[in-house]
Amino acid sequence: MSSATQQKPALLRAFRRPLGMIAGGWLLAMVFVAIFAPWLTPYDYAVQSLREAYQSASAAHWLGTDEFGRDLLTRLFYGARTSLSVSGIAIFLSVSAGMALGAAAGYFGGRFDRFVTMVVDLSWSFPEILIALILVAIIGPGVTGTMAAIGVAYLAQFTRLARAQIMTLKGENFIEAARSLGAGDAHILFRHLIPNALAPVMVSAMLATGDAIILEATLGFFGLGAQPPTPSWGAMMSAGSALVFKAPWIILFPGLAVAITVVAINLFGDALIAELDIRNRMRTQA
Repeated sequence: MSSATQQKPALLRAFRRPLGMIAGGWLLAMVFVAIFAPWLTPYDYAVQSLREAYQSASAAHWLGTDEFGRDLLTRLFYGARTSLSVSGIAIFLSVSAGMALGAAAGYFGGRFDRFVTMVVDLSWSFPEILIALILVAIIGPGVTGTMAAIGVAYLAQFTRLARAQIMTLKGENFIEAARSLGAGDAHILFRHLIPNALAPVMVSAMLATGDAIILEATLGFFGLGAQPPTPSWGAMMSAGSALVFKAPWIILFPGLAVAITVVAINLFGDALIAELDIRNRMRTQA
C-alpha cells in the first residue's frame, strides 16, 4: 500500500475493498433515502386509500401497497429514517456514556472501578432484548423510550471495552512521560488515553449499530417502538405477518431492508477493522 493511500482516513480506505465498497454503497443509499425521503416519493406515508389496498407492485406503486392502501416504498423510505436514526442516536449515547464511565473506572481504579465493574457485570448477564423490554415497559413505547432502552442495553459493552483499553494504555511509556512532565489527570485522559482508545470502541459501535437495528425492529414488531402512523421497519413487518399469504410483499420488503442493512454494516465493519489494523498496532505499541 502506498504512503499516499495510508494517509487517507481508514473510513475512506475501507471503500477501496470490494465488499467494503458494496456494503458502504448500500449504507450511503439508506442514509440518503432516510434524509431525502420527502423529496423522493410523491406519496404521504400516513395517507390511507382503502381502494388501493393490497395492490402488488405496479408502475404507480413500485413495491405495492399495504392493508391501508399506503405506498410501501414510501413507508420503507420513512422507515429507514426511523430505524437508522433511533439506532444511531441510541448507540451514540451509549458510546458516549460508556466511554466516560469506562475511562474513569480504568484510569482511577479503586472503589469507583469496583462499583462500575460490578454493575456492568450484572447487566452483562442479561440479554439486550430483555433489558430493552423492561426499560420500554417502564418508560413507555415510542421513539424516545426505544432510544433510551437500546442505549442502556448496550452501555455495558462499551463500558467494558473502554475500561479495558484505558487500563492497557495507561501503563505505556508515553503516559509516564506525560505524567513526569506535569500533565494532570484530565490532560492525560482527554489528550492521550481516550484518543488512543477510541478506534476499537468506534468499530465496536458500528458493529453494534447493526444489532441495534435488529433490536429496534424487534421492539417495533411487538408494538413497543415508533407508534402509528410513524413507520418503522419492525412495525411494518408486524403488520405484514398476519397477511403473509394474502400480501407477502408487506412483510418481505421491510424484512429484506433490515437483513441487507445489518449485513452491510457488518461487512463494512470488517473492512474498517482490516484498514485500522488494530491488533497489529496494539502489538507495535507493546
